[in-house]
Amino acid sequence: MHELKPFVDILERHGVGDHRVDLDLALHVPLGGRAFLHDYDWRQDDGFGVLELILTAPVVVASWISLQYYGSVVALEVFGAGNKLLHNVTGGVGVVEGNGGTLRVGLPWQSVHDGADFMHEPLRLTVCVAAPAEAVTGILARHPDLRALFDNRWLHLMLLDDAGRIVQRYRGGLEWQTCREERGIRAAA
Repeated sequence: MHELKPFVDILERHGVGDHRVDLDLALHVPLGGRAFLHDYDWRQDDGFGVLELILTAPVVVASWISLQYYGSVVALEVFGAGNKLLHNVTGGVGVVEGNGGTLRVGLPWQSVHDGADFMHEPLRLTVCVAAPAEAVTGILARHPDLRALFDNRWLHLMLLDDAGRIVQRYRGGLEWQTCREERGIRAAA
């Protein structure tokens, strides 16, 4: 991720006046297949219904994908599905290798390994949101299953300012930690 440029640099270079990261601009940033992007402006979201939809649907689906790859890489024997050449689908819920064995529900070895090394760096998903903390906190309070993903540290949640800098980190328990600017935390650096 070292080759990524901060979104604020993209904004300045393209002269975007309202400090929103436009998807057209973000598509030119080499994100290395590591990002799910939504074009969202909290100032145009009265009541934060769109934000609530993003956090409770696409973020949850992204967490499923991220955690499936994470588990299949860090604990392949537990959460992986073994060799797909030997798979027999069982009950529509998983696979077994060959003619028996343990029911496996993860990703096959060939989906996470290229024969020499793992293809996915095991990282927990970081969700970066450009919206007021009060709005995000309210959504987390209304959706305990979503909140559990962050409270139990399965995912990380950060808030961005208008310049694309990470300004707050969710600590759990509906509490936020302020990130000091001198730490140099940037959304895409």
